[in-house]
Amino acid sequence: MFLMKDITRDGNPVLRKRAAKVEFPLSDEDRELARQLMEYLEVSQDPELCKKYGLRAGVGLAAPQVGVSKQMASVLVPPEEEGGKPLFKDVIINPVIVSESVQYGALTEGEGCLSVDEDIPGYVPRHDRITLKYTDVDGNDHKVRLKHYPAIVCQHEIDHLKGVLFYDHINKDDPFEAPEGTVMFS
Repeated sequence: MFLMKDITRDGNPVLRKRAAKVEFPLSDEDRELARQLMEYLEVSQDPELCKKYGLRAGVGLAAPQVGVSKQMASVLVPPEEEGGKPLFKDVIINPVIVSESVQYGALTEGEGCLSVDEDIPGYVPRHDRITLKYTDVDGNDHKVRLKHYPAIVCQHEIDHLKGVLFYDHINKDDPFEAPEGTVMFS
């Protein structure tokens, strides 16, 4: 199981590199990586286990964040109400955003990242709606439409595969300025 000591921190060159495409069928090594990426999210979202293992809770974890420069990320957006179905849960491999809305969305509290230890305030404008194509661990192709928070999370993880960190999107002159018409989410 990945622990906080296994998370690659900001400053490591792997986080600024464009990740390599993943070959199919998946190797045993890649399958295990996918399993561990999702396991981290599941454990980190359980308050007791999160505390027990000293984790920071996460909704997404990309392979470069554990030192592996491959186009793979796990995403687990929890349900809106307890006991509900996650808003999005999968390991996305070789993901591509095929369309995006003109309208932007951003989190009112800004974004955080398991690889970035300090709090970097500011709005991170992202497309409010996206259509995402990706392959799952079994080699099945998916095309899904996501909006609001799940769309923001997937864009954050896909950025990791391109060597981009969330704070690269923050307006340097006015961190709390967002494009006109941006939908804000808390």
